[in-house]
Formats: sequence, structure tokens, C-alpha cells
Amino acid sequence: MDLSFLGADFQRRFDAVMAAREVALASSRQAIRSSANSIRATHRGEAEEAERLMDEARAALDRGTEATAEQPSIRYGGYLQDAEKEYAEARLTAALLAGDDLPGPDELRVGLAPYLNGMAEAAGEARRAILDRLRRGEVAESERLLEAMEEIFYLLASVDYPDAITGNLRRSTDVTRSLLEKTRGDLTMSLVQRDLHDALERGEREGR
Repeated sequence: MDLSFLGADFQRRFDAVMAAREVALASSRQAIRSSANSIRATHRGEAEEAERLMDEARAALDRGTEATAEQPSIRYGGYLQDAEKEYAEARLTAALLAGDDLPGPDELRVGLAPYLNGMAEAAGEARRAILDRLRRGEVAESERLLEAMEEIFYLLASVDYPDAITGNLRRSTDVTRSLLEKTRGDLTMSLVQRDLHDALERGEREGR
């Protein structure tokens, strides 16, 4: 029995899978790196650089998606999902800090599970932004971002589906809840300290 023709066919197919996998891995690493750098630029107020890096991440994702179009085991096997999550996080963080409407998953061209987990990560970036603004005395902007964090948490908490299809969203939601509670406490403490400081200054002026 000669099975050599099957062996040649299997090799051809697996070579195609491996080629797609290599492109997907390289694209994923590039997208994750560019997204992370974009988030840092957003926090520094470098909007143009942040946008350039997000476009770079999107281009890398497009390369990975194109390379795996005929390889569903690679396309949906987790090779690109982490990169989609990081890209969504970058886009959502930029929108949050700018006060813009949040883009949806279809607009970003990412899967629903990566989008929702990226949204949870963006809430953590909002906490970082709040702490930065509190140090600068920007209370109104801190309150706006806290309200956005609350809305994100309520949305995530409403998604009640198995972790197998949401990418372990329940854990991300629990982390968001913890960050929200800490941030609310930090903001409340900052407001109390500000009011106390203002009261002491008024007392000093009236006592002169």
C-alpha cells in the first residue's frame, strides 16, 4: 500500500498552516507592542504619536488577518486575539481620555471578547489617568473619568455568558470592580483633603 501521496498532501497543508502561524505571531507581537506604546503616548498627551502607533497596530492586525484567512485554526486559535484586545484597549483609552464616544467592536474590527476585555483594561488606564489628574488638582476631569469607569463596569457586569466564549471576562470584570472601588475612595479622599485645605485657608484669612 503506497501512502506517499497522502504524506505529500499532509506536508503541503501543514506547511501552509505553519506559514500562516509565523505571520500571525509576528503580526500579533507588532500590534501588541505598538498598542502599548500608543497607550503611553496617550497618557503623555501625545495624541498624534498615539494615533500613528494605533494605525501601526491596525496594519499589523490586518497582515495577520489576511495571512490566516484560509487557516481558521490559526485565525481563531488565540494567535491574534490578545493583539486585538491590546488594540481595542489603546483605542478605547484614547477615546476615554479625550472625552470622545467609545468606538464599538465593529468599528475597530475586533472580536467581541477581545473588545470587552480591552474595555476592562481601558478602565484600568482611566484609573491611572485619574490619579495623574488628581495630583494636578483637576477634580472635574477626574470625576468625569470615574463616571466613565462606572459605566464600563456596569456594562461588563451585564455580560453574563460562559468564560469560554467571553475570554474569561468575568475575571476582568472583577478586576475592574476592584479598581473602581479603589479609585472612588482615592477621589473621595482627595475631595475631603481639598475641602479641608480650603476651610483652613478661609480660617486663616478671616483670622487676620
